[in-house]
Amino acid sequence: MRDRHDQSYKLLFSEPRVIRDLLTGFVEGEWVERLDLDSLEKVSGGFVTDDLRDREGDVIWRVRSGDDWLYLYLLIEFQSSVDPFMALRIMTYVGLLYQDLVKQRKLASERSLPPVLPIVLYNGERRWSAAKELSELIHPAAAQLARYQPSQSYLLLDEGAIVADERWPTDTRNLVAAIFRLEYHHSQQDVIDTIGQLVEWLKSPGQARLRRHFATWIKRVLLPNWVPGGKDDHEQWQALNDLEEVHTMLSERAKRWPEQWKQKGLEEGRQIGWQIGREEGREEGREEGREEGRLETARNLLTRTSMDDREIAEICGLDFEQVAELRRKE
Repeated sequence: MRDRHDQSYKLLFSEPRVIRDLLTGFVEGEWVERLDLDSLEKVSGGFVTDDLRDREGDVIWRVRSGDDWLYLYLLIEFQSSVDPFMALRIMTYVGLLYQDLVKQRKLASERSLPPVLPIVLYNGERRWSAAKELSELIHPAAAQLARYQPSQSYLLLDEGAIVADERWPTDTRNLVAAIFRLEYHHSQQDVIDTIGQLVEWLKSPGQARLRRHFATWIKRVLLPNWVPGGKDDHEQWQALNDLEEVHTMLSERAKRWPEQWKQKGLEEGRQIGWQIGREEGREEGREEGREEGRLETARNLLTRTSMDDREIAEICGLDFEQVAELRRKE
């Protein structure tokens, strides 16, 4: 999938309104309704140890629950593969956070640790399959030892699974839901509509910084995989700093992208086919090269456009079944 190792993604989850929507839209339980969401406070980088500060994808917040603080440890997982020992990592990070709270004398009382909600935000292609409870990873021991074994759970938000769930409402006025929809969009129109909603939701002057964060994330992380143009086109996109400008240009130009991707894909396919065939120096080598070129073009169109399998098959000169098989492997 697209490379999401980008600081702009972390910036989105460093905004209180995004965290508010995360809690109200994706965390279940009546206790969430009792949180004082106006008290949301991001824990500064200087507050945590070097071990936690090195976790570039992670964001730590705290929010008032009655007279006490509840800490949110948001782990943004960029890796494409599932970590089978995530529950162990979560236990380690929560333990480091507790150590810092003790060291900095940030506890409500000398002998009481605050509750922590660890959230794993995962945006890989494959669905998450790792254990969400540490005890599931520990080899069974004698009954007398069970009480001494650690226990740690985390809340998993698997973006792809959430968007694919037919029970999930697509018209939710929620910033985090919009982020998920943009990452797992079904068509160019979905993208345009979702960004249009963001423009409307964030139009007040007080949301200017958040609008910039969304514009930066879209143009740095998402657009490079959508825009088929050359260097000049990409530089023009990168010059945009306003979310409404991004939406306007996207609305105007997206209609031309299918034909541009088609032309670019055919050119890349011909070039790959010619190079492979020339290296082989034989007719069979040239044919093999042309076939590989058609397949490579199809892969590019699958990952970079919203075309359906039949359109791609027609453009690339492949059988429908070949394209369907390529999509299953993506």
